Amino acid sequence: MERIYFDNAATTPVSEEVFEAMKPYFTEKFGNPSSIYKEAQETAGAIAEAREKVASIIGSDDEREIIFTSGGTEADNLAIKGVAMARKKKGKHIITSSIEHHAVLHSCEYLEKNLGFEVTYLPVDENGFVNPEDVEDAIRDDTILITIMMANNEIGTIEPVAEIGAIAREHNIYFHTDAVQAVGKIPIDVNEMNIDLLSLSAHKLNGPKGVGALYVRKGVKLIPQMSGGAQERKRRASTENVPGIVGLGKAAELAAENMEEKSKKMAEMRDRLIEGIEDNIDEVILNGPRGDKRLPGNVNVCFRYIEGESILLNLDMNGVAASSGSACTSGSLDPSHVLLAIGLEHEVAHGSLRLSLGAGNTMEEVERFLELIPGVIDKLRMMSPLYEG
Repeated sequence: MERIYFDNAATTPVSEEVFEAMKPYFTEKFGNPSSIYKEAQETAGAIAEAREKVASIIGSDDEREIIFTSGGTEADNLAIKGVAMARKKKGKHIITSSIEHHAVLHSCEYLEKNLGFEVTYLPVDENGFVNPEDVEDAIRDDTILITIMMANNEIGTIEPVAEIGAIAREHNIYFHTDAVQAVGKIPIDVNEMNIDLLSLSAHKLNGPKGVGALYVRKGVKLIPQMSGGAQERKRRASTENVPGIVGLGKAAELAAENMEEKSKKMAEMRDRLIEGIEDNIDEVILNGPRGDKRLPGNVNVCFRYIEGESILLNLDMNGVAASSGSACTSGSLDPSHVLLAIGLEHEVAHGSLRLSLGAGNTMEEVERFLELIPGVIDKLRMMSPLYEG
């Protein structure tokens, strides 16, 4: 029987259409876009086309606002450190949340430890929501940046970014959002949402690994974090990853097609997973909200009395790939900072399971999983010294 892949939040397979679009730029169309001859103009044109497609999926009407990067992590670093260094004379205070991806949190910590910035880490409620009123209350005269993610990578919470963006705009503060998990799954319009900077990554939407982008609204000042060339309008040095950029552009184009229909399908599978788990297994905690305030493909639950790593190993042996949280922290023995932030106790947070759906998943796979998971949990609980059921 074919394996079930339920870890699309970690990465997605490159679609056949994306792969075919990329192939010529490895061998036939190999010119360096910074040169002036025909081969270079061919690759430069491909980059320009990809830039337009990426701008389109987030509602930007100016492709020059897109900077290509090596991924979402670099985009987050460039946005936060770049803005901080560019605006440090105006102030050294940043506002973020306690459940951000570590690319954001560690960038903020770097600025605190090495450059004397102050960072306010806002709390979230039991479903992972940032309160816009808390954002406004945290603003100081020296606040220069607010960075709040669009959708949480672990528990799927879709944050009120439009409200937060409006607050930032009113106070003349730059607003950055990490939209790595959101792009291609929910509608985004950077203008309507008052977003100044937005990070995204190709491999979360059936594109290749090692390429992403940062949207930077026209007029926003930031200091480049890489030196050595004038690429990306002098904002990100390094010879462009042409095949990757072409792949990102194609992935964005495909993700934008019938997005509502595809997201509806994923939401139906998500809700069936939640229903089936809660109906057939006791002492389960759903982490994050229900309904349309949750990413359509995200399920995150905790099973009391057992550890997530044991669940994952048993699922793997039974043909299912899943995770207990962010792939970027999979080597850590500490419980998820996101689950602790929403109020879970350490021992409960250790028993988490994240299932993240993608375009290739089916309801048949969902039903197969629901037949399998009760037995896995029962087996592990019977082995647990904490379980008395």
